[in-house]
Amino acid sequence: MPLWSRTVGPAFVAAVAYVDPGNVATNMMAGSAYGTLLVWVVVSASLFATLVQYLSAKLGLASGATLPELCRERFRRPVTYLLWVQAECVAAATDLAEVLGGAIALYILFGLPLPIGGLIVAILALVILHVQTRGQRRFEVLTGALFACVVIGFSTAAVAGAPGPAEIAGGLVPRFVDRESAVLAAGIVGATVMPHVIYLHSELIRARFGIVSSLARRRRLLRGIRVDVAVAMAVAGVANVGLLIAAAGSLTGREILDIDGAYLGLRDLVSPTVATLFAIGLFVSGLVSSSVGTYAGAVIMDGFLRVRVPLMLRRLVTLLPALIILLVGVDPTRALVISQVVLSFGIPFALIPLVIFTRNRAVMGPLVNRRTTTAVAAVVGGLIVPVLAISTIV
Repeated sequence: MPLWSRTVGPAFVAAVAYVDPGNVATNMMAGSAYGTLLVWVVVSASLFATLVQYLSAKLGLASGATLPELCRERFRRPVTYLLWVQAECVAAATDLAEVLGGAIALYILFGLPLPIGGLIVAILALVILHVQTRGQRRFEVLTGALFACVVIGFSTAAVAGAPGPAEIAGGLVPRFVDRESAVLAAGIVGATVMPHVIYLHSELIRARFGIVSSLARRRRLLRGIRVDVAVAMAVAGVANVGLLIAAAGSLTGREILDIDGAYLGLRDLVSPTVATLFAIGLFVSGLVSSSVGTYAGAVIMDGFLRVRVPLMLRRLVTLLPALIILLVGVDPTRALVISQVVLSFGIPFALIPLVIFTRNRAVMGPLVNRRTTTAVAAVVGGLIVPVLAISTIV
């Protein structure tokens, strides 16, 4: 059996979070409002996410533990509690985005009231997550298939409405033009790097391979993991760039305030078929990313606190904020964007421990980071803080 077939899967589960409704909201609004201005943010965040997910996967393989477990074992209790609280806030923001996005999609496709759509998404997400209890490989296959549906739905919109190559290339120049563009950039970073999946990927590797004692086997698996992460993140990155350039090509100049408006714009200016595929992709993304988000939340609580909560109970608790927003009439698309900004502020709290542990030979053994890898992660991670600061003060 070729190496790639033994290692492919975990990164595609993680990649689901990179094409969730939060990505749709931030990328479509950025493209419609600013054209290709923020392409550089999507590309940069996607490249950084690839490095971060690789480090998380390597941590799980080398240590046989999850990132939250190592935080509990090696940090003082107050620090552990602080990290847990912010991680739960990140998980809650994630759940909010997934349920809202799925509910919006069901409203677009079938006219279902948003609260009912939110309940349907939450229930179906639990059904998908139940597959994980029947075997990790089955869960990866199902999630990968749904991930493919999402990418096809979003990529169709990009191909149909993309602007010219010169315009896209111009968006690779780093710049902002006003405060709102900086806020959207922070939302794109949060939606793309996804801190809750930084915690999750180490568990996905352990669940697939268990504790690997042989150094030779660990090195072989790590080579396959690199390919798994690179391909999965590249596909997710292309889909995200596609969303932004689809909006830039088809919707620039049209006042797009929400995902409904993006759907109507695609329907009127491109074609009803493309708009329908976009809406289906949105629904599937909300559905499958919600199941992955619930999985990540369970890993977070178990790792930081050694507390296991039944997934059904956790799903019900995290569903409440989304249902409240849908019931009281808050603009769901704006809530989606704000939730992604919240996610961006959680990135350093996951990234710093990840870099600390992956550079620690006592944790990683022979798979410890090279100095160059640690330096790149630290430098690129440090660039996130200015983006967040700009988004709040510009």
